[in-house]
Amino acid sequence: MSISKQAKDYLLKALWGKESIPQGLFEASEYFRHNGGIKFDIEKKENEYIAISNNFRHGSIVASGKDVQELEKNIIDAILTSFEIPSSYSKEANIKEVNRLRDTGELKKVGSEREYAFA
Repeated sequence: MSISKQAKDYLLKALWGKESIPQGLFEASEYFRHNGGIKFDIEKKENEYIAISNNFRHGSIVASGKDVQELEKNIIDAILTSFEIPSSYSKEANIKEVNRLRDTGELKKVGSEREYAFA
């Protein structure tokens, strides 16, 4: 994400104040409350991992990364983007992998599924 986008997001957050939240954060909260987590099918293609959502009601969310850590960061960013949540609100959104199993950086099996929701 570009530095100018991050600066803009933090400026908007400062202007809105701590009590105000963006509409996308409320919509994401309602989505997860009613529909549960967003599940992703993970595949390894050549030198990168690709994640494609399989149960998102508003289309598909796609993310990629050269390793599992980058993929997870990009999945969370893609979820925030799909709900139009500024990056400065990523801490408030607190999107985490459901039943996170700590692995060593490699997926235990290709073709596995991961689920993300509000923590």
